[in-house]
Amino acid sequence: MHRKFIAFIVATAITITGVSASQARAADAKDILGGLAAIAIIGAGVHYYNKEKRKDRTTRHQTYTPQPYVAQPSYPVRPLPQHVARYDLPQKCLRKYSAYSNNHPLLAPKCLKKHYKHANSLPQECKVGFWNGNKVYRAYEPACLRQKGYRVVYK
Repeated sequence: MHRKFIAFIVATAITITGVSASQARAADAKDILGGLAAIAIIGAGVHYYNKEKRKDRTTRHQTYTPQPYVAQPSYPVRPLPQHVARYDLPQKCLRKYSAYSNNHPLLAPKCLKKHYKHANSLPQECKVGFWNGNKVYRAYEPACLRQKGYRVVYK
């Protein structure tokens, strides 16, 4: 913000001094073109500098997409202890609702009650409601549940 403002002030000052000086001594086309060329060079430099800064800023923020957990078949799979297995949500309860988003699946509450015995203890702040045109549907957001320690298990 400050650099753009300073560049604007400098460009305006150069323009005003170039025009006033050329008018004072019976300006010709060479003087005016020289002033405009100087302004264009300064503007191109500021634009290039800002473009490089934006490029640096975008490369710093990289997104991370976690890979789904898959049990390795090379070793025997043992059941998890009850206090750990409590946080494993069934993958078959993931549903895509077109009224919510075609790209983001949600966990259906009726399916969770049927296939997950701790469904009543899920955090209510992860429950989202959306309108489908007739009524409000409610479902659980997997990203929110993941932040609370739950995970969707792909079996």
